[in-house]
Amino acid sequence: MGKKFEITDENREELLKEIKIHLKSPGPLLPILHSAQRIFKCIPIPVQKLISEYTDVSIAEINGIVTFYSSFSLYPKGKHVLGVCLGTPCYVRGSQIILDAVKNELGINVGETTKDGYFTLEAIRCIGTCGMAPVMSFDEEVYGEVDVTKAKRIIKNARGK
Repeated sequence: MGKKFEITDENREELLKEIKIHLKSPGPLLPILHSAQRIFKCIPIPVQKLISEYTDVSIAEINGIVTFYSSFSLYPKGKHVLGVCLGTPCYVRGSQIILDAVKNELGINVGETTKDGYFTLEAIRCIGTCGMAPVMSFDEEVYGEVDVTKAKRIIKNARGK
């Protein structure tokens, strides 16, 4: 993934401040993880260890949550996140072909980020828009009835070309 992950003093202090705030509320772990994701752009093991140290929650439990929820990532995501739904209705309507075309267009596989850090590609599961299948997401925006041409156009528009 390129350069080695590092916790800077500034990021560490910001996270510790967030932990202190969230520990005052019931169920603090998810808000702490959301803060960590925002601060570091990912929650790798070193960040999980830091959170564990200050919350008395095991690293195994933290890692289980980080790897379960798609809003968290072990690796930094790109500036924009593209997702192609592989839920049953989307898959039946050709989303695997779209995903393959997007992988080819970006030159990356699912879960990877382009070298320029601009795009991260995700295979997503049902996002509740089955009537518009196949769907593709670009950051928080959802596009329905996507085909290969429309997917490539979304990427081209995002690049500003």
